Amino acid sequence: MTTELSSRSYRGQSQEQRRADRRARLIAAAIAVYGERGYHQATVKGVCEAAGLTERYFYESFVNSEALLIDCFHAVTATVMGEIVRAGAAAAPDPTARSRAMLHAYFSALQRESRKARVFLVEIRGVSRAVDAAFDDALKAIGKEVARMTTPAGAVEDELLQAGVVGGVIAIALRWIGNGYQPPIEQAVESALKMGTVLAAGPLEQGSPGTAAD
Repeated sequence: MTTELSSRSYRGQSQEQRRADRRARLIAAAIAVYGERGYHQATVKGVCEAAGLTERYFYESFVNSEALLIDCFHAVTATVMGEIVRAGAAAAPDPTARSRAMLHAYFSALQRESRKARVFLVEIRGVSRAVDAAFDDALKAIGKEVARMTTPAGAVEDELLQAGVVGGVIAIALRWIGNGYQPPIEQAVESALKMGTVLAAGPLEQGSPGTAAD
């Protein structure tokens, strides 16, 4: 019995807990390494060195570097999305105020966590089909959540509109980051808000001005 217990636990942690801890360390290290060097310039060895682990522990948790990149992306997305949702929930209930608060939380997170922003916005793109699929799935989920919090009750869900708004806001964020976080964050938020309020306005009715209907 003593031998069995000692093989399953070490310093109060089970084998599963130690494995989860190593996985978390690799993800945290990879976010830092990808943010500093770029995904394509990073190596498994470099990530493991940053995590203080040997390479055998990498392959304990990940099939390859792409799998690690996807998990890094999910980790960053979950953190940023949590901040956005909390900001929206704490804001005034009208769609404009809520959208502004959520956008400010988003841009603030990108500026504060520049390395994570690189993983979220830059390193995830064009690596492989699997990585692109993870990115697309995340954008759909983000669009649905943002729409849920900012559109009027009873509004018809428009996934294409959600995709356009989220993609547009990301494009603004990329330009803002590329310009060295200029103009000031308040101005960047207002620019993105003009895009975001399209969701709050809802789809145009058929036959209304600006549509193709006669």
